[in-house]
Amino acid sequence: MQAEWKDAVFYHIYPLGAFGAPQENDGTSRPEPRIDRLREWIPAMKRIGAEYLYLGPVFESERHGYDTVDYLTVDRRLGSNDDLKRVCSLLRENGISVVPDAVFNHVGRRHPFVRDVAERGPSSPYARWIAGYSRVGPGRGGLPFTYEGWKGHYDLVKLDTANPEVREYLIGIALSWIEDFGISGLRLDAADCLDRGFIRLLGDRCRSVCPSFFMLGEAVHGDLYDPLLELGGLDSVTNYEAWKGLWSSYNDKNYYEISWTLNRLFGEGGLVKGKTLYSFADNHDVDRVASLIRDNRGLYPLYALLFSMPGIPSVYYGSEYAIVGKKGPGDDRPLRPEIIPDQLETKGNGDLVNAIGRFSAARRGSAALRRGSYRSLVTESEGLAFLRAYGSERVVVALNAGLTHRSFRICESELAGREMRDLLDGSYASRFDRAGCVVIDVPPHWTRWISVSLDSQI
Repeated sequence: MQAEWKDAVFYHIYPLGAFGAPQENDGTSRPEPRIDRLREWIPAMKRIGAEYLYLGPVFESERHGYDTVDYLTVDRRLGSNDDLKRVCSLLRENGISVVPDAVFNHVGRRHPFVRDVAERGPSSPYARWIAGYSRVGPGRGGLPFTYEGWKGHYDLVKLDTANPEVREYLIGIALSWIEDFGISGLRLDAADCLDRGFIRLLGDRCRSVCPSFFMLGEAVHGDLYDPLLELGGLDSVTNYEAWKGLWSSYNDKNYYEISWTLNRLFGEGGLVKGKTLYSFADNHDVDRVASLIRDNRGLYPLYALLFSMPGIPSVYYGSEYAIVGKKGPGDDRPLRPEIIPDQLETKGNGDLVNAIGRFSAARRGSAALRRGSYRSLVTESEGLAFLRAYGSERVVVALNAGLTHRSFRICESELAGREMRDLLDGSYASRFDRAGCVVIDVPPHWTRWISVSLDSQI
């Protein structure tokens, strides 16, 4: 049975890198079924309780996948359409839904639409499909016309997604992916650059054939999150606002930073209070978190926070084993390495992946952690406590990022006399006193998730 996206844990794989594809697509080689290696990653996904796979670009492109040249054909460096169909079917059999990257904002310069405009100029029917098209040229991207590139990158030719013809074409692509590959959602690349009406229409049309269809939009700035979600097309957006605070709060011994961010987003009057964001510690565009954090012991409270704060937690392939990777000058390849998952068992941090598996299992068993409200309780330089509430369940999350035991005194009148238990350690149990107070002791670089039911007898 497919998990609802609000309750799910995501795993993120960038296939062109993870499966060792050549950097350049020569456009002539026979398809190489590297996508079959996805089956090798199923145990890794299950180890952390992932129910959804966010799959990076898989369709024919020039280099990195975000410069598409054919939306309907799997990149020859990864295999054929039949190869992708088989592996998507296998993932579904293992309870894992597939959400591919949908790069609808722009295409590569070798896309047939772009080549037709280069050859025929304004007489091409696709000239009006290209944002900012003018016959004046050559353009900055080496084409014989000017156009709008994605944020100044002229190897990426921006499409005019306000154009009804472009909209219908791209919606048709998405519907064909649903039919051919059985996908369960889309991750919209550069969603903050897409026409808002297109996003809403795309969501409506996809849900007309798949009511549970999940729409995730890439957005960086927090002020855009609510406007994008209010459109109705998107279910979630990428939580870049919290990303930095997850590791810099630890490095700087300043948990006031992440506490401020969580309050700004989810607290009383928060920008996206009651909404669900997509949370991550790293991805294909930013340095691996094990390269950012100064002490790998800090990865334990970091992932504990990722899995207990509001949002959908996501793990980038291999990072659950604390692999490292830093972006080079104009080079993202170190963030997207080829990895043999069986080798992670011997080369990576097996204790960390076990901890993440525990966080995932505990989250799965708690509606408050998956869907509850957020309220800050205690903020210290190396510690944080907050309350998640849903229905009759309350969970106090207490996080210790220090080198010694830390005690948190929590007082909540509605919890007076209630029994409590740690969702991560069943042997740790106590009771709130008659005033609703309790002292929670948290080991170094660890967390306690204290669960209380208001339905229990006092």
